[in-house]
Amino acid sequence: MKVDYIIVGCGLAGISFCEALIANNKSFMVYNNNSQQSSTVAGGLYNPVTLKRFTSVWKSKEQLKLALSFYRNIEERLNIKLDYQTTVYRRFTSLEEQNDWFSASDKPNLNDYLSLKIHKNFNSSLDADFGFGEVLQSGRIDTKLLIEEYKSYLKTNNQITEEDFDYARLDIKEKNISYKSIEAKHIVFAEGYGLKGNPFFKNLPLYGSKGELLTIYAPKLKMDFVLKSSVFIIPLGEDLYRIGATYEREDKTNRITAKAREELLEKLKTVLVCDFEVVDQVAGIRPTVKDRKPLIGSHPEQKNIYVLNGLGTRGVMIGPYVANQLYHYIENDTPLDNEIDINRFED
Repeated sequence: MKVDYIIVGCGLAGISFCEALIANNKSFMVYNNNSQQSSTVAGGLYNPVTLKRFTSVWKSKEQLKLALSFYRNIEERLNIKLDYQTTVYRRFTSLEEQNDWFSASDKPNLNDYLSLKIHKNFNSSLDADFGFGEVLQSGRIDTKLLIEEYKSYLKTNNQITEEDFDYARLDIKEKNISYKSIEAKHIVFAEGYGLKGNPFFKNLPLYGSKGELLTIYAPKLKMDFVLKSSVFIIPLGEDLYRIGATYEREDKTNRITAKAREELLEKLKTVLVCDFEVVDQVAGIRPTVKDRKPLIGSHPEQKNIYVLNGLGTRGVMIGPYVANQLYHYIENDTPLDNEIDINRFED
């Protein structure tokens, strides 16, 4: 069987590249072993502002424009609902934070995203004496549904094989590559933290950070917006809320821990003043990089082998943008942004 591309991985990075290929009428086969869970367990938020420091996200305007049309196209083709354009509030803990918010809203790259209105708290289940700042053009993608439905879509079209990828069986030639019964022009590795076991790109500085999230049942909370405080509180419907997330750099397993649960609960109790029950806990390893930028590019020697990785905590926004960059780099020889090109780590 001949295809244009083999893609290894079917998380946010892999799906983003699949969509770039579909848009350009390219054929492909996906290999996925379901070992990486970071895309599935992610909170799925997209917002163009770093709310801890009130700073703009890298390439926020370009990313957001592309991402919104990207998910809309998938929703229409798969007949599912993914994009929930939910209000995001940042909880203030002092007058100084309010002032910092107003100062940030005057900056040219932030004034489209930070509302100048301070919203008072009228929810008796929340402790928020200093009110909230509203982030504009924000929302949530249901990443779990996206990945489940997208894999089903690929199965229907015989475009996915769910098994471990055996690197030793990859036969690399100058003009093409072959893997088992598949012959392709190019291969793209979009394996998330699984890249650490990839012999072609294992030396890239992909560190990974473990994130754990809780789901709580809080029938008295009645909150219809996303709240960013010491934790994110994301409404899921039916009085369920996603709480996240932790950042752990040493433990690189997908096992949930009591330590993370207690950390999240301790922070949550500084915000919530109503009763709640923990009903679920999940964990995954984010593919994070030391400079917080993605890893995009070609192997230094095998030029038809590529990497699409390092999406970190903002995969729902950055995935479509960097996938598009990689596609045009491969097909049209368009240079990559210097900030994401893996050549930036050359000695």
